[in-house]
This record gives sequence, structure tokens and C-alpha cells, in this order.
Amino acid sequence: MKRGLNKVMLIGRVEADPEVRPAPGGRAVASFGLGAPRTWVTPQGESQAETEWFSVVAWGGLAEFCATSLVKGRQVYVEGRLQTRRWEDDQGRIHVRTEVVAQDIIPLAADDEAFGAI
Repeated sequence: MKRGLNKVMLIGRVEADPEVRPAPGGRAVASFGLGAPRTWVTPQGESQAETEWFSVVAWGGLAEFCATSLVKGRQVYVEGRLQTRRWEDDQGRIHVRTEVVAQDIIPLAADDEAFGAI
């Protein structure tokens, strides 16, 4: 089988208001951090929690949507693919960055909006 799959689905909170800028060619690009928490119970019965942080990039109309709809702390669903970029800076240092390239972003209800603020 020669098929592959590169798909990421995340639910988390926007770290800071998205940065939106024009890319070369005029197309909009948005970038923001997304924190996705997880919890578990240890074999000793202790609750544990940690947050994994992701860099998210959106292009074109989706970037413009981010500019108008996402703010720091907003819970969102992000679906996309992983992409790793490598580049060399002016001092010859190699940098590597793995990002989620968003294909769909859905804002979720704020905590006080969910289920009529139960």
C-alpha cells in the first residue's frame, strides 16, 4: 500500500490573539499557539494534568477568519496536517519547526455559553 495519512485533530485554547500578515504574493497567513490539555490518573490514583502546545498556521480565507473570530483563551477545534520546516539563519544556525497547517478551524462555545452555563 502506497497510501499515507497526515491528519491532526485538536481541541484546545488559543494562546494569544492570532498574528495575521500578508505572505509573499499577498495571500493572508495567520499563526497562533494552541494549548491542548490532557488529564490522567496514575496507578497510585493521583490525578495528573499537562498541556501540550502546538503552533498553528492558517492560509487565505481561513487566516482572515482567524483574524476576526479567534482571541486569546477561545476554545477551538483545529483540523489539519503536520508540516516541518527547516531553514538556516544569517549566522548559519539550522532551525526546525513543526506546525499544524490548519484546513478547518471551528470556534467552540465559551465555557459560560456551553450547555446554558450549567
